[in-house]
Amino acid sequence: MEAKVYNQKGVEASKIALPEKIFGLPWNADLVHQVVTSMRSDARVNLAHTKTRGEVSGGGKKPWKQKGTGQARHGSTRSPIWVGGGVTHGPRNEKDYSRKVNRRMKAKALFTILSQKMRDGEILFIENLTFTAPKTKDALSLMKTWSQIKGFEKMVSKKRNAALINIWSEGDAVKKSFNNIGNIELDEVRNLNPLDILNFKYLVIEKPEESIKFMENKMATAK
Repeated sequence: MEAKVYNQKGVEASKIALPEKIFGLPWNADLVHQVVTSMRSDARVNLAHTKTRGEVSGGGKKPWKQKGTGQARHGSTRSPIWVGGGVTHGPRNEKDYSRKVNRRMKAKALFTILSQKMRDGEILFIENLTFTAPKTKDALSLMKTWSQIKGFEKMVSKKRNAALINIWSEGDAVKKSFNNIGNIELDEVRNLNPLDILNFKYLVIEKPEESIKFMENKMATAK
């Protein structure tokens, strides 16, 4: 399996051989769903918190005597049926939503998604990505150049989550150039994960040879 590698001007510079174990796997919906659901649960911030009847203030004394008043009997104003009382079965912030996913499963899900993206023609390999100075204008110009490559026409027109650009090492000029572009996200290759890839239509990978070697090492570590 081969793929074209483009330079920063959008011109084909070379070709690269892609390993089947990363870019040639069949789609596995069950594995991807399990890993992505677990990652979303891990990222969940549990803020909602209600008080039980043992935590609200007041209610230490019986509101009125048990009999003779003509009213329903009550033992405490902390009761959930009273306004200002405790909440029954409400959300609590001590609940743990995290779910365990094995490293091997996570790596396999990542490569399964990469394989599907490759089949759909949504991965763009870039030889090198450099800017002399941080300029949003240069980044937009670069995206317009990439959108002229066959299969990547929507990179500029798509309003949300157009592309995830994975660079080999984070440079200040490159990062700041893409900061103000809302439909683009920039991150390092080492942070590549299934959830981020699925959130974006296109995936741009800088320095593919080094990046693929890193992925292969990641698979070996997972085993």
